[in-house]
Amino acid sequence: MAREAEVSRILVFGGTGYIGKHIVRASVSLGHPTCIYARPTGPQTGPSNLNLRHEFRSISINIIEGELEEHEKIVAALKQVDIVISALAYPQVLDQLKIIDAIIAAGNIKRFVPSDFGCEEDKITPLPPFEEFLEKKRKIRRAIEAASIPFTFITANCFAAYFVNLLLHPHNPHDEIVVYGDGEANAVLNYEEDIGKYTIKVANDPRACNRVVTYRPKSNIISQHQLISLWEEKTGRRFKRVCVPEEDLVKLSQTLPPPENIPVSILHSIFVKGDLMSYEIKEDDLEASRMYPEMQFTTIDQLLDIFLTDPPEPARAAFE
Repeated sequence: MAREAEVSRILVFGGTGYIGKHIVRASVSLGHPTCIYARPTGPQTGPSNLNLRHEFRSISINIIEGELEEHEKIVAALKQVDIVISALAYPQVLDQLKIIDAIIAAGNIKRFVPSDFGCEEDKITPLPPFEEFLEKKRKIRRAIEAASIPFTFITANCFAAYFVNLLLHPHNPHDEIVVYGDGEANAVLNYEEDIGKYTIKVANDPRACNRVVTYRPKSNIISQHQLISLWEEKTGRRFKRVCVPEEDLVKLSQTLPPPENIPVSILHSIFVKGDLMSYEIKEDDLEASRMYPEMQFTTIDQLLDIFLTDPPEPARAAFE
């Protein structure tokens, strides 16, 4: 296990994005020289992104500005690092083929972690709009395997703060909470900061080379009704639960134009079908909380305490 303690040089694509920033902060906190490959700033760059870049530069993170089409620039950046992590958003999933080409050309990368960080796409079959989305991720996995690039595929399940905001709307107090389906299906909600930390751990762990690692701590398996009840206990309030039947979500997935049909298909997969818990984690599978018993995932209970005192800002997933 000596290699796990080595200091690796890490390059993150999408490091100023929603999950990418947590990965970057975790990389630095765990002592790894860290750099980011990011689009050049311009008139379209928002203040939060500029502030984040300022924060990263203040802690000695090297930000390489460039486009994914700049092959030679990417190759040059790759030759300075050991591990590559992609946190690119959905619209750029297939652009990871360009990163793969650059990794092949560079010839020195010890591990590539592509932008998965969601469900286990090789084990579920959701509604067609979400299935089409996952098929792009599968294409990236198969390309990595075909190129014999050392990899770790991460199944991080739900971004907990994102979905707590989406389901409970703590920033916008109201009397009703929407429940998708019957509200009984179990999902897995992991705090984004933890996803960042465990991602850096597994990217450096020889046990995870050419393996899938799932983040499924028992404390973070929860249904919608359980989540709402826990929130009611913490806030001292009672909410009217308004159910959206499964057939309504299916119909919306068929009638909404793309990419608006993707989010409803994801909600159906996670909270109606229970896809995240539809398969067993076997003894020889890699699961993060079992791999690192010395570390602790933030529990749902603890996360809701954070929402009471310093709630994370709501975010919107990018599908176009």
